[in-house]
Amino acid sequence: MSLQFSILASGSSGNAMVVRNKEASLLIDAGLSGKKLTALMEARGVEAAKLDGILVTHEHADHIRGLGIVSRKYKLPIYANSRTWSSMREQIGEIDEDRVRIFATGDRLDFGKLQVESYPISHDAAEPVGFAFHYEGYKLSLATDLGYVSPKVRETIADSDVLILESNHDVDMLRVGRYPWNIKRRILSDTGHLSNEAAGEALCELATERTRRVYLAHLSRDHNLMDLARLTVNNVLQERGFTSKSHRMELMDTYYDRPTQWDALG
Repeated sequence: MSLQFSILASGSSGNAMVVRNKEASLLIDAGLSGKKLTALMEARGVEAAKLDGILVTHEHADHIRGLGIVSRKYKLPIYANSRTWSSMREQIGEIDEDRVRIFATGDRLDFGKLQVESYPISHDAAEPVGFAFHYEGYKLSLATDLGYVSPKVRETIADSDVLILESNHDVDMLRVGRYPWNIKRRILSDTGHLSNEAAGEALCELATERTRRVYLAHLSRDHNLMDLARLTVNNVLQERGFTSKSHRMELMDTYYDRPTQWDALG
């Protein structure tokens, strides 16, 4: 089996994805109810009880809402760094200690031949991370909840075969939106979220001839639209002379309420 993944849900209301190969099957984040997560996995033919674990990027509710329920129900280990674990313990309920797997940010976790590399990101959480998945020479990178693309982020996820990149908001929609100014300021800050334009600018540096698909992810339901995100990112790429056509790269949609089709590397 190649390296396969499905983004079960992506957006400000909840985030989760499944990554698997012939040796391992992992859930990354669990930001919806346990019932909804189970239904989304079933829609993609994933048996939750057969997962090898749940990897956590950070402790915000849209990434851990169903974490405790799913871990307890299916007896799944939870992988998180120490500060994330400490910050979310009270939110997720009691978890058996033998199911807690603490890693240091920057570590590589091995699941057979599937390697999962964690890396630090800028976001207003205790110790948020992104993940890059390596398997038989292929690389899939998850990069959401980014205030900005730091040199370490760029170093880790550049030249991915497939990239899941945050395109959270349209700046004009956010500025005139209903959120109070302190929330808007947080979103726009270096510990907030990437705008559509910022995603396009980042992609100019991150994508290479190797990059085949980029999933635009973690869209705000209040301050963005999928069509607008795709249009804005494409416009930035074209302005920089980096066209999807010349690089054979396709921009892909994600959804807050349903999973993407299975995608495969290799």
